[in-house]
Amino acid sequence: MAAHVRRHVGTRVRALRNPRSLGARLVLILTLVGAGGAVAIALLLASIITPSFGKLERHSVDAHVERTHAALAEYANKVESAVKDYGDWNDSYEYMAHPSATFEHESFSPLAMANLDVNAMAYVGIDRRIVIARWIDEARRDQPKMRARLVGSIEGLDLPRLLSTRSSTSFYARMGGVVAAVGVAKVRRSDGTGTPRGYVLMAREISSRQLAELLQLNAVIDLTPTAGEVVQQSRARMTITVPIAGADGQPVASARFTVPREVTLLGRRMLLLAIAGSVLLLLVVLMMLRRMIGRLVLAPLARVERHMERVRASGSLALLEDDGRRDEIGSLGLSFNGMLTQLKDLREQIEAQSFALGRSESAVAVMHNVRNALSPISTVISHGINRAAPVDQAMLARAAEELGKPDIPAARREKLAAFVRAGVAAMETARAEQVEQLGIGRDALGHVLDIIGQQQAAAHERPQLSVCDMTDVIAQNATIARYSGKVQIGFSYPAEPCPVLANRVILSQVVGNLFANAGEAIAAAGRSGGRIAVSFARDDEHVTVRISDDGEGFDPAVGATLFQRGYSTRAHKSGGLGLHWCANSMTAMEGALRLESDGRGTGARAILTLRAPAAIEMDAAA
Repeated sequence: MAAHVRRHVGTRVRALRNPRSLGARLVLILTLVGAGGAVAIALLLASIITPSFGKLERHSVDAHVERTHAALAEYANKVESAVKDYGDWNDSYEYMAHPSATFEHESFSPLAMANLDVNAMAYVGIDRRIVIARWIDEARRDQPKMRARLVGSIEGLDLPRLLSTRSSTSFYARMGGVVAAVGVAKVRRSDGTGTPRGYVLMAREISSRQLAELLQLNAVIDLTPTAGEVVQQSRARMTITVPIAGADGQPVASARFTVPREVTLLGRRMLLLAIAGSVLLLLVVLMMLRRMIGRLVLAPLARVERHMERVRASGSLALLEDDGRRDEIGSLGLSFNGMLTQLKDLREQIEAQSFALGRSESAVAVMHNVRNALSPISTVISHGINRAAPVDQAMLARAAEELGKPDIPAARREKLAAFVRAGVAAMETARAEQVEQLGIGRDALGHVLDIIGQQQAAAHERPQLSVCDMTDVIAQNATIARYSGKVQIGFSYPAEPCPVLANRVILSQVVGNLFANAGEAIAAAGRSGGRIAVSFARDDEHVTVRISDDGEGFDPAVGATLFQRGYSTRAHKSGGLGLHWCANSMTAMEGALRLESDGRGTGARAILTLRAPAAIEMDAAA
């Protein structure tokens, strides 16, 4: 079952690949053109739209990165602005010279820090000594651990180099698990004069929530720093990671947020819509083109084809009705009608000439067959004339005369008697062979008479078909063919009967011609002998007879011309009527003849196809 399905599928696939009708072929071509056009349009639109929207998406990413840097810078600038107010302040300048609890209580208290919106403050001397430092949480409670981390972070900073000629600056620092914006300023008088007496620092923690509020995005602080901006893309979203720079310019943490790929999604939708619209338009154009081709080309061609079928079925060369078109299809119809008119005239001429030609060919074919049938008679007579006497008559007479003498010794008498007996036996054997050869000559002569009688009886009618034994016909012609040539030929054929429906006389002539041609081919191959093998094959309706020889063979390219009247493969031999007559005779007996060969020196095969008696009986019953 599976093998049957595979064969059926394979047949359908081959039919789709190699359609027989012009309409199916045009549909296939239009389908392939449509598919190719759709692919080309898709590639063209993709090559135009995708890079453009990809560029827009890159601009969008750059805008997100710039906005993140701007938000972080603004967040740090607020801290720097607050610390600058404390740096350029006479009270701070005085405090660094004379630290006092009053200043610390008023300006360094949790309330003051909360009002400044900072989490940490510290005063550092010129000698990098920590004068005071504090870290509070959102509840304004001191955080000793964070203060210690702040102090450690300050100790790791080179404040003079960091500020250089500037009065204040800001940066981000990581203190444990916290990232904070740090502002630092020189402590000077309120008017900016005076030698700096130290530094004041403020730190404001930035959390993921604060970053999300700044960016209006779902952003988080990632404590893992990245060297540069990182963009990770999925089908519908992309994650952007922006480094947060520290005091030395190296990243201390990262800001990571996820945004939808709106530009890309929009580009994809636009691409799909453009492709769908273009493909739909292409399909409409192809459908209209197919309808127009079917109406203007295929339908008129189908009308011509139907008319040709009617002409073939009826044999009447009726003209095609003119549809009034003056384009290529109309010109085709006019040319077709002109061809039919010429064919009608030629048919009348052929019918007038065929009778005379048929009579001439029939006479020539009869003479050719008579010549082939008389050839064994000539061979038998030549053998009889040229054959020497089997025994010396004079010597035999002397031996008989000596036997009549009464006084010869017994031993001598015995030898003479044996000689006489041997001579008589040889003469009897020679006579029997001569009688056999004369019988073969008589059969050949009878065959000639049958040919002439059959020609006289069937001069103006088709041959009458009857059941005959193909094995018997083969055997009879094989016996004759052994004496009809200059080479020794061995025959092999099945012994069982093989009934066929044919005219026995004509079939025997066809087989005799084929055997004669095979003998000539064996002789032309330069050998003194050869073999001819015959085999039978039968199906429900036909019997196939295969006659194979090991002669010179022929070029397969000339196989179709072997049946032409007057054609021969041997330049020294005139005639070429045998195969032509054989093919016509097989056709007259509702059979066929074809010749096959694999090339020069490989022998040849004559294949006769005859109707089986059972098939004829079934046709008659029907």
